[in-house]
Amino acid sequence: MTQSEPPLVFLKLGGSLITDKNRPHSARLEVIRRLADEIAEMWGKDTELHILLGHGSGSFGHVPARAYGTRQGVRTAKEWRGFVEVWREAIQLNRIVVDVLGEAGLPAISLPPSSSTVARDGLVETWNLTPLRRALEANLLPVIFGDVVFDSQRGGTILSTEDLFSHLAYQLRPQRILLAGIEAGVWADFPSCTRLVDEITPESWKELSTTVGGSRSTDVTGGMESKVRQSLELVENIPGLEVFIFCGETPGAIGQALTGKHLGTRIRAAVG
Repeated sequence: MTQSEPPLVFLKLGGSLITDKNRPHSARLEVIRRLADEIAEMWGKDTELHILLGHGSGSFGHVPARAYGTRQGVRTAKEWRGFVEVWREAIQLNRIVVDVLGEAGLPAISLPPSSSTVARDGLVETWNLTPLRRALEANLLPVIFGDVVFDSQRGGTILSTEDLFSHLAYQLRPQRILLAGIEAGVWADFPSCTRLVDEITPESWKELSTTVGGSRSTDVTGGMESKVRQSLELVENIPGLEVFIFCGETPGAIGQALTGKHLGTRIRAAVG
């Protein structure tokens, strides 16, 4: 987007937030409804705000993905069956999310990565972004999600929402990326979780990287450390971009984050 276009925000609803990651196939419907209502409230107040929404797979996609090792590659007949199983789980949760968004009055439209994206060794190689761009231009709410994709080296793989956001950030240039999960932010002493990190820059990460942990439950796409590393790469290369990792469990947090309030941990390039 150019400077003359409305501001764009990427918002992710983490799998740990919208599902119970310790119980397979368990969507947290009341949480999803609350989040949808909060997004809808902001949508009605700020007609200039454009949102690209992403969500994780949580207890839907991660369980079969781990069982079949799908992210590492897909080559055998058994692994391809697993590929389809992961896709089925991911799209099932996506349908739940999109239906709830629609019930909240949002013009949500799902754009599954598996149908438009090809990876090369775990990174986006090609992605037809025309439908996504047109959706934003029409003031719709495009929804993407962590999904299986075909991979020119691995056969098949999984791209997380953060992987997808990383590619899209260079193409669409959002002002902010908001990653809402169940953690209050990035903990300096995970898993003890007594010291929350207010801000991370490339310089401060050198010390923090030895203590920040991964994930409390099944997560085949890297957990917290991976989120921070990907975010740091983006803020170093996209001027003005800020990433916030915060807790979406708190009622009203999504709306506050969409208005620009500093919640949780802010990740940005070094000042000056």
